[in-house]
Amino acid sequence: MTRSAVSLLPLIVAAVLLAGPAWSKTSDRDQRMNVTADSSDCSTTDGPCLLIGNVHITQGTLDIQSAKADLRRADGDIKTVKLNGSPVKLKQQNDDGGWMNATADQVDYDLPNDTVVFTGNAHVDQPGRGSMAGGRIVYNTKTGQVQSGGDAGGGPVQMTFEPKKKSPQPAEKPKTPAQTSPKQDGPQQDSK
Repeated sequence: MTRSAVSLLPLIVAAVLLAGPAWSKTSDRDQRMNVTADSSDCSTTDGPCLLIGNVHITQGTLDIQSAKADLRRADGDIKTVKLNGSPVKLKQQNDDGGWMNATADQVDYDLPNDTVVFTGNAHVDQPGRGSMAGGRIVYNTKTGQVQSGGDAGGGPVQMTFEPKKKSPQPAEKPKTPAQTSPKQDGPQQDSK
């Protein structure tokens, strides 16, 4: 991919692939977060919370599965979440009712800066809209801005754009005998 194509990626993806609602349901952030894991080592106050083995995080329609999670809290709120897995699997409903499915070797959430970074074999799919795959995909959850590949060490980017579904066209009415042209077949006269 050329350098000029890489610089246009965010514009292309924002305008075509992600036109409309962003990747996530906005009301999910106001929901309770539920976490399960095989083991944990968490501070009872602000600080780190390490979850290891079969980590499963849900918040509203958000559903995440990973092998390990490192949650960092400050002022009582979760600030960052680093997920590692084989791979990390993420699924979330959009505001329009569609779904986003993603996988990556690592996913980093930075909640104060509204960014999610998918690193290593990253793949994001929105059925009916399209998909994106690459070594690194950065998504701004507030603006919908997407960056992938290029100078950030993400390698080549692969994108698929689904065509917009068109409204069905009404069926053409069959012609009546009066609308058809007269047949030219018939007895021909000899011209002697």
